Amino acid sequence: MAEPSSVSSENAWVGKVESSFSDNGLDPDDEDSDYQETYKETYKDRRRRAHTQAEQKRRDAIKKGYDDLQSIVPTCQHQDFSLGSQKLSKAIVLQKTIDYIQFLHKEKKKQEEEVTTLRKDVMALKIMKINYEQIVKAHQDNPNEGKNQVSDQVKFNVFQGIMDSLFQSFNASISVTSFQELSACVFSWIEEHCKPQTLRDIVIGVLQQLKSQLY
Repeated sequence: MAEPSSVSSENAWVGKVESSFSDNGLDPDDEDSDYQETYKETYKDRRRRAHTQAEQKRRDAIKKGYDDLQSIVPTCQHQDFSLGSQKLSKAIVLQKTIDYIQFLHKEKKKQEEEVTTLRKDVMALKIMKINYEQIVKAHQDNPNEGKNQVSDQVKFNVFQGIMDSLFQSFNASISVTSFQELSACVFSWIEEHCKPQTLRDIVIGVLQQLKSQLY
């Protein structure tokens, strides 16, 4: 008969404990639920905060990039009076940057062409230098060779006589009414008055005239 009494005592104790939790608003299952909910909210907040920070860094990096372009590209620094004191938009900054890069490419190509031309000039000068050195050396080896050569003045007189004769026909044949007519007349004059036989006759005539003057 003692067993039913002890069972009833246990049931009474369990009931008291549950009543105590109920009176105090405490439920083990409810505590676990609140903890999980709090953890979930905290995780979401952390993800949201990390996403916000990453987005802010991205925007700051883009803004710094545009600010750097404005400080580097000269055309972005020039005041545009049509815009007044307004800040340049991102589209304008990008377009001005593209235009400036294209300008730099053209300048680079132009400089490369100038360098190529200068290199050719240097090469030509080196060749001329070598030829002049050979002429000087040949003259030093044969100092009496140039005694019978004509003077520079005589060479100039020959050149002047040839040019004077050509200019007479050039002046009589060329019209300068327009550039188109000038071009046409020049080609006609070359075909008519600069034939090899014509030039040969002019040179012979100039040489005979100078020969009669010298002797």
